Amino acid sequence: MAHHCRDFAHAARARAGQGLPAIEPGMPAPAGSGLSRRGFLLRSAGLALAVYGGGRLAPLQAEAALAQAPLAGGRVLVQVFLAGGLDSVSFLAPTEDATYRRLRPRLALPPGTGTPFREDGRLRWHPSAAALAGLHAEGKVSVLPAVGYEHPDQSHFVSRHFHEVGALDPRLATGWMGRYLDRVGTMDNPLQGLALDGTLAPALAAGRVPVAAVAEPGNYDFWARDVWGDVEALMLDATARIGAAHAGGGPATAQVARAAMHTAGLRTRLAPLRERDGVPAFTSPVAYPADPDSDFPQRLAALAAMLGSGLPLHCVAITAPGDYDTHANQTAVLNGPLKLTCDALAAFQRDLEVRGLADRVLVHVWSEFGRRAAENAEGTDHGAAGLGLVIGSRAAGRMVGEFPGLDVLDQDGNLRATSDFRGVYAALLEQWLGTDANGLIPDAAAVARPQLVR
Repeated sequence: MAHHCRDFAHAARARAGQGLPAIEPGMPAPAGSGLSRRGFLLRSAGLALAVYGGGRLAPLQAEAALAQAPLAGGRVLVQVFLAGGLDSVSFLAPTEDATYRRLRPRLALPPGTGTPFREDGRLRWHPSAAALAGLHAEGKVSVLPAVGYEHPDQSHFVSRHFHEVGALDPRLATGWMGRYLDRVGTMDNPLQGLALDGTLAPALAAGRVPVAAVAEPGNYDFWARDVWGDVEALMLDATARIGAAHAGGGPATAQVARAAMHTAGLRTRLAPLRERDGVPAFTSPVAYPADPDSDFPQRLAALAAMLGSGLPLHCVAITAPGDYDTHANQTAVLNGPLKLTCDALAAFQRDLEVRGLADRVLVHVWSEFGRRAAENAEGTDHGAAGLGLVIGSRAAGRMVGEFPGLDVLDQDGNLRATSDFRGVYAALLEQWLGTDANGLIPDAAAVARPQLVR
């Protein structure tokens, strides 16, 4: 396991309805917070829940009356989070660079290691990313080798918050995808924003519409003490009917009633995926990697099955395996969890292709920052610019922003950003989801949009 800092240990414990804990002095409750007062949470054996915004989770004040718009042609955006700060200088390594070997006498990959990165001859793919290197050769992976923001904050908590809300604003309390769903979503589809982690992804924190979180789609069910069998089914049906009967009550009662109805509806919609005696009800047309310590590949396989069954998903968030806060033991983390993640993402792409869904789904991979250019005694410390990926048949399939090199680092010895994460979000909103980023991404007009979609 990686030996991470105490800051990351706190930041990793985000909870649905509460967002990230306030661990930085003077910082407010960030994205996902404010739900405890007017939110509603239902837990199940599969850790499923429905969340409804309200109070402090209103959309951006200037856009409080966002116009309704239809969902963009059935397109789906999947965000994959690599928690802790992935070392981009290892993911794409300048293996022949003398400065690289000087800065990393123990961690540097040997010259000639990995697949050459065709768009920059200085770089080679980490061997663990071989599956994505293959997709990139097919034009299905766009690579951002140095994505970040100006005046980078090297706190896990602050940088992750900025990425989740889509702004350099410590007090913004809605997620960037949540605000998008507030603009285009409906009140009757909690699957429009889905966290496949069992806890609310702060990037999906909405102020108006329902979103859902399901850790195990094949185990979506509810538990009540000493209730099972036919009685359990009657209880769950009654819960839905009670919700329907009170949907016209006062604001708080109506909110809870809608949550009960939608959660019961999720149970019905996900029933075809439910496991029977530990065996998934769905099959995958491709082989996913197996790992006894991670169900990440199985969750991606379930996501492909959900999309294949026609469920109305639109924005999805999922956390990849691994702890990338690699102050120590970095080699083991990159050889294990990183390989599992890349192999699973490649399998997901192949699954979508076989199902005929590849033109509808785009995957965005992100981490809160990169790592320091120079190694410490056992790993690498917090950095600034990091790695971003856009994966899919409709991805532009090219490098976005250049690799800035290791000879001109910032004042802290970190890689300099050559693309802004806010521009990436604005491009995803406009080029993929078909909506104007202004009003959704603060300062959107001031950041360049890279071409991410073809």
